[in-house]
Amino acid sequence: MNARNVLITGGSSGIGRHAVARFARGGDTVWFTYLHGADRAKTLVEELASDGVEVNAFAFDQGDWDSHQRLLRKLPAPVDILVNNAAVGSATVVDYEPGAAHQRSAAMLQINSVGPLWLVQQLVPSMLERGYGKIINVASVGGGIAPFPTFDLADGMSKAALVHLSRQLAVELAHTPVDVFAVCPGAVDTPMLNASVLGRLDDAARATFLAALPKQRLIQPGEIADLIAWLCTGAAASLHGAVLDASLGLGLAPGMFQPDPAAH
Repeated sequence: MNARNVLITGGSSGIGRHAVARFARGGDTVWFTYLHGADRAKTLVEELASDGVEVNAFAFDQGDWDSHQRLLRKLPAPVDILVNNAAVGSATVVDYEPGAAHQRSAAMLQINSVGPLWLVQQLVPSMLERGYGKIINVASVGGGIAPFPTFDLADGMSKAALVHLSRQLAVELAHTPVDVFAVCPGAVDTPMLNASVLGRLDDAARATFLAALPKQRLIQPGEIADLIAWLCTGAAASLHGAVLDASLGLGLAPGMFQPDPAAH
């Protein structure tokens, strides 16, 4: 296929923003979603338009059934590639659910796990009908690969559930033309990591944190976007069902993640 229809959730910032640009500049038709990032979404659409590339942004409250139905009604054509990227983390979930701790835990599971499940259930049938489809579930090294005790229990649980969804779906679709992958990024330089870790470190603590990470650096969101795009090429077909540890090795040694060096 040449121009494909790509739906990227959470595309207004971080990994999603880079994935939007990567697919769009590659010639695909790209639709992306946002919730609280309306201004960022508008800026991205305008930036790409200035380069002669058109993308469309849709407001979307992942995990809310009515919002899912509205999104599907607004999409102008069937989806060929679904990138389940939208998520909340231990620090950012409060922006979506400011209530008590048990309500935030429920919201994290609803957004990070149930929302992608619904999208898969809603979009895979048409992929099968058309004989083509790619599903990329963006999870996290925390929960998807290894436990990270410094994060909320529900955070890791939600990412582990997304990885399980990927594996089971890959088995169910093994005899079909739809490919499924899970990508588990590590410490990526995104607003989510800034909210949970980087934003509360002074210069010295940040230097110590970075020095402890594999390769002594953060992963850039464009690196993960490039990986996602590559998984949608024919060269990645043999990786159907793979859960990719895209963490520079952090998943092999979670102890290198030291947001509070004094505690180690």
